[in-house]
Amino acid sequence: MSEIPAILGGTPIFSQKLNIVRPVLPDFSELSDSIRNILDSGMVTKGQYLTQFEAALAEHLGVRHAVAVSSCTSGLMLTHQALGLTGEVVVPSFTFMATVSSLIWCGLAPVFADVDRDTTNLDPASAEAAITPRTSAILAVHNFGNPADVSRLQFVADCHDIPLIFDAAHGFGALYQSSPLGRQGKANIFSMSPTKLLITGEGGMVATDDDDLAYMIRVGREYGNSGNYDSLIAGLNARLSEFHAILGLASLERLEEAARARNTTSAIYQEGMGKLPGIGFQAVRPGDRCSYKDFSITIDQGLFGLSRDALAGALHAENIDTRNYYDPPVHRHIAYQKYYHGTPLPNTDWLAENSLSFPIWSNMEDSTAWHICEAMERIYAHRQAIADRENPHPENA
Repeated sequence: MSEIPAILGGTPIFSQKLNIVRPVLPDFSELSDSIRNILDSGMVTKGQYLTQFEAALAEHLGVRHAVAVSSCTSGLMLTHQALGLTGEVVVPSFTFMATVSSLIWCGLAPVFADVDRDTTNLDPASAEAAITPRTSAILAVHNFGNPADVSRLQFVADCHDIPLIFDAAHGFGALYQSSPLGRQGKANIFSMSPTKLLITGEGGMVATDDDDLAYMIRVGREYGNSGNYDSLIAGLNARLSEFHAILGLASLERLEEAARARNTTSAIYQEGMGKLPGIGFQAVRPGDRCSYKDFSITIDQGLFGLSRDALAGALHAENIDTRNYYDPPVHRHIAYQKYYHGTPLPNTDWLAENSLSFPIWSNMEDSTAWHICEAMERIYAHRQAIADRENPHPENA
């Protein structure tokens, strides 16, 4: 294989596009009997498989309640509503847009706080600095599946007597101090969409030990109908179907295998790319395990010799798909700029400009990860030629 990067005319590392995500799904034969039961019974929602799935997840997470909902976003919305939040909620901007949109749909004002550059999670000191008399909660994120600094965030929340909520969209497969995420804070709200380790197709899960909160979310996902057609709250149709539940049950059986496989891929990436100047990796605290829903690096252009965008372009030529998570950060989104009042978010801005996420999935072959590292090495070896191609010198134009 040519040592010349594809962007300079060499042969691409991969002959076909390598997508950033590839859902790992069970064989139809594993689901066929359950699907037949659903079709024969006519019970396509609120049936036995949803009950089994919720019970299995509650046991896995070690919580009293695991309430299945139609999406992580609807789970966040119902949680905010059930807790009676008002006014402002402290939230990171370096996150997926749904973290913030769930607040807006509940009439809440996001107050953006900075993240820690190493972990990419909400910085407790920045979160505390953002609290005002109108603050009713902190909404933190386990970003890319890396557990947040739970103990320090909980200390801040307790000092101000406000609930701590976690957007745990990336959280299945992650461990906080050797135990699954779920029991931390007032609630953890998970996603089960196709990019995650535990897949139901679409769907979410609210994990909590709070009996009242769980009851209100169960009512809320049924339009707010507590059983007598008298709306207890203004709810949603946020149910998870039986079909989604049986897919989730099969996926749950593979969850630990998926998490270990992604950590193996992460270790290969860190070994292979860690030799290159200017490449940084997300820091995971001792005792925690990242799910690596995404594997993201940072690129210091001054040390690596190429910008994040130039590197992404060179990788694209090698047929390697990447993503710029999260650029722009949410506080710069058109819909949410009006909520941002100019508080500096230097780590958020730096990460948005310099982060790049690589392909990772739950059954990626080791050789695929090593080939991606090989692509990085040869791009770095020809960094000056690539940089000149991207920004030709005026005298050579």
